[in-house]
Amino acid sequence: MSSEAPKVRPEWKAWIRRHSVHYLKDPNITSVGIGYKIVDGKRTDALCFQFTVREKVSGPELETLGTSLIPEMVDSSGVQLITDVVQRSYELAYQVVPEAFDDDRRRRIDPLVPGVSISHPTVSAGTLGAIVYDRSTGQPAVLSNWHVLHGPEGHIGDTVLQPGTHDDNSQAGNQFGTLLRSHLGAAGDAALASISQRGFNTDIMELGVTPAEIADPELDDKVIKSGRTTGVSHGVVTRVETMVSLDYGGSIGEKSIGCFEIEPDPRHIKAFDQLSDGGDSGSAWMFKAGNGHTSNVMGGLHFAGSDTPDTETALACYASSVRDKLEFSLDSENAQQAALEKALGFDPAFLASEVAVPDMSPELIDDAVTLHDSTTIDYTHFSLAQSQKLKFARWVAWNVDGGNIQRLSRKGISFNYDSRFSREFQAGDDLYKGNDLDRGHIARRADLTWGNREEAMKANRDSFTFTNIAPQMNTFNQSSRDGVWGELEDSLFAAVEVDKLRISVIGGPVFKESDRIYRGYSIPREFFKIIYYVTEDELRAQGFLLSQDLADLEILNLDKFNTHQVPLATIEERTGLAFTTPAQQGPALESIQVIDHVGQIQW
Repeated sequence: MSSEAPKVRPEWKAWIRRHSVHYLKDPNITSVGIGYKIVDGKRTDALCFQFTVREKVSGPELETLGTSLIPEMVDSSGVQLITDVVQRSYELAYQVVPEAFDDDRRRRIDPLVPGVSISHPTVSAGTLGAIVYDRSTGQPAVLSNWHVLHGPEGHIGDTVLQPGTHDDNSQAGNQFGTLLRSHLGAAGDAALASISQRGFNTDIMELGVTPAEIADPELDDKVIKSGRTTGVSHGVVTRVETMVSLDYGGSIGEKSIGCFEIEPDPRHIKAFDQLSDGGDSGSAWMFKAGNGHTSNVMGGLHFAGSDTPDTETALACYASSVRDKLEFSLDSENAQQAALEKALGFDPAFLASEVAVPDMSPELIDDAVTLHDSTTIDYTHFSLAQSQKLKFARWVAWNVDGGNIQRLSRKGISFNYDSRFSREFQAGDDLYKGNDLDRGHIARRADLTWGNREEAMKANRDSFTFTNIAPQMNTFNQSSRDGVWGELEDSLFAAVEVDKLRISVIGGPVFKESDRIYRGYSIPREFFKIIYYVTEDELRAQGFLLSQDLADLEILNLDKFNTHQVPLATIEERTGLAFTTPAQQGPALESIQVIDHVGQIQW
């Protein structure tokens, strides 16, 4: 970030990324980075590749330690730079947590604020670094370290605590959310957790700033952090583009972590001050402005410090790397927009087992509307393939998060065309005016309105696009809303313990040559629906037809429709679609079954 620091050349950074892992295999080498060469205990102005070692030795002692001599200069692949060797080793900043005492950082607080004690139930204590926003959901989240919120015994979805276990081991009432995502590797030591049982304040304790931007640190940048154990600390960046080897214990073992190094700012050292200590892990390192005040720009996430006597240093992951790896934003609106974009389209990986959209024959593909070079057209929480000739969807695929459904009104929402392609390929108002045809949703509106409020509202609006609508006689549509057909998804949730209350559905009209032609449109007399769900770690699929004419008889009365449970092969035969996802279809369903009430369904 600094404009005054010597410039670190790109080829030096590339050399560290490429070769540091090789050097870190040496049991005596603890890190490799770019910093200033130290001569006779004093820092010079010469940039170098700085190696830190557990023991600084030479000659015969090298063999005794099982280590190799570090060259005085690197000269390879166009890179020329002197080296330096410093005796220094590191430990995670949670391994030795000082005894708790009664202060605001270590007691339960509501709202949450950065700078206070948090942890996974199996971890002692660390620090809440910052309040950020999850780009997957747009929701606020807590940022800290992997080894604070996850740890060797943790799993995604675990409960997380404030204060941390070391500060209140009763854990009762200390839950504030669940572990969302984590990373431990070259991009850093970091984790995100949801906030579901507390309020929050984004200002960092005692610093009074909310992180609003992220920048990469440069040598000599002044930084400041606010941690659970040592409170406010002032530092100077003394090494960048560093790779450090740390022992995370247990089944995790040694890991190489990308980071930068910080030493105490000599202008702010007071008696008994510490740069960091156990429990400070997860603290956000913020840049200082030119006037010495704390800026709103975050540089890194504290995760370790040196355990070498008389050499106090701190290590921090690059905030930019952590942000990209964990997919968060410091800006709420930016995260919400990203979440809306992510919500576009059917998600094949929505369930524990992947569910693919149906394959279409070459003839159906040639007839499909193409948007952005794809025959799959995406909306919020659903996708479809649109027929140019018929002007209706061939299939619609949608995801349903039954645990996050929001009840939204349809009041004030009008049916609309998809403006991304020609109305020529969409059956619209000209079909539905002055008759008894209803505009029937293929993907149920109530299935789509889940997620955060803005996401659910967008799905609500998208569901009224004419591409998700098919013509149905008034009696047909009333039957689909109030009869078995309209209750299929709800009856599944009532009858089966569905994993995470999530299902994926593929449905649409079934077109036949015998369909009535009205105002130039084929009016389908059958609709299909396939519901995919996971129960007892098994992906299952059930197929249904809403039909009057299963025997292909020429029946003109459109008043009565029946729901049938059918093998998926029957739907493939009638639609020309291929459903390629391997799934168990219930208890040996081999023939068509008429369903008069939901209790007859074989889930």
